Amino acid sequence: MNSLLRLHTRKLFLVGSMAMLLTGLSAGLGDYKGFAAIDWVDVVGEGSTALALLVWLLMVLRSRPAGRVTNLLMLGLGFMFLAMWQDTLDEFFAFASTQAWEATVEGSVESVLMPMGLGLLTYGLWHWHKEQLSIRAQLLKREQVFRDHLWLDGLSQVARYEQIEATLNSDWEDEHAHQVALVVELHDFHLFERRYGYSEADRLLRETGEYLILNLREKDLICRVARDRLIILMPYTRPSQARELAVNLRSAVAHFCFHLSGTDQRVEQVLDVGIGVRQPTDDPQALVKRATDALQSAVAGNGMSLVS
Repeated sequence: MNSLLRLHTRKLFLVGSMAMLLTGLSAGLGDYKGFAAIDWVDVVGEGSTALALLVWLLMVLRSRPAGRVTNLLMLGLGFMFLAMWQDTLDEFFAFASTQAWEATVEGSVESVLMPMGLGLLTYGLWHWHKEQLSIRAQLLKREQVFRDHLWLDGLSQVARYEQIEATLNSDWEDEHAHQVALVVELHDFHLFERRYGYSEADRLLRETGEYLILNLREKDLICRVARDRLIILMPYTRPSQARELAVNLRSAVAHFCFHLSGTDQRVEQVLDVGIGVRQPTDDPQALVKRATDALQSAVAGNGMSLVS
């Protein structure tokens, strides 16, 4: 993440230089008011606003690569920060009414930079909104109607179990919404991990998760619950449909070409699938447990099992 901030060193240098220039001009051309004459309430209010804008600017630059949207957000927040910074400086330095600097600084810096910043920030947020819609389409199978970055699994880049809980609890009363749940894992993954090491095993999990996402429908949701175990919710899906989709997933993983790093060796994988079917007295945890029990049967049997 820090590497992204290094992409914007020129932007930070520009904002910092402008802030130092305003400070130097105010101190050099203005007269210090004196401690007793300073309105400290205004200093705290305007200073904290300037500080907040600067923090927002750093957060944007630290989390975004270079590009048009980043530049617009940076310019908007930068101009607003400089305007509020000059407002803060005005609480410490007074200018004689005959000085042209009074009109130049207060009229231009405060009255021009603030609306310019708001305009650029608004325009940048409009493009950011369109960007988010595109990202939302890519993340749909990972989050559906809930988003919380704390629920994102850092290894597999799919959601964690909290996402499943929130989704199931939100519309559990609709008995047709969640009729089935799938619990899947790679067959004998522990042997692969022991033979090829943790790094290769982590890469296998990450790439398998991405591959499963490509083979799911738009309305499905996939989450990670254990080392190599995933839960897949398939809303408004009958058990017969779920079985057919599970067969397709197993076939897809069987044809997945996972090559060991630095070699041409391909390691074939087998996906074990357990299908849990909802019963009238079930709660969300019972459905997940039924799917987990089905997975245990699948591991001991032919790789796929349905428990109703």
